[in-house]
Amino acid sequence: MVNGLAELDGAFAALSHPVRRQIVERLAHGAATVGEAAAGTGVSKPAITKHLRMLEKADVISRVVEGRTHRLSLNAVPLEDASGWIDRQRALWERKFDVVEAYLEERKGR
Repeated sequence: MVNGLAELDGAFAALSHPVRRQIVERLAHGAATVGEAAAGTGVSKPAITKHLRMLEKADVISRVVEGRTHRLSLNAVPLEDASGWIDRQRALWERKFDVVEAYLEERKGR
């Protein structure tokens, strides 16, 4: 269940950029260092830092510092909240389309 609108907004904002989505996809396979998570993104280290801050602010990822190594992990809760919201919207629209379809079938049968 959604913790709150601000958290939901944060999750969607965090996922709104392709680089952040790429990092999330990488972390879905398990924890990784910053370098591992950022590999293949093609963006600078300062840009990666900004993207990671955005993901951390939205609580989509967490960071553990082990000496000089920063290990990132995915936090599924905000993503599950966003997915639940999308599912509820889909169900609402499907019900509305079912009503329209029933109405059109009724009109067709007249």
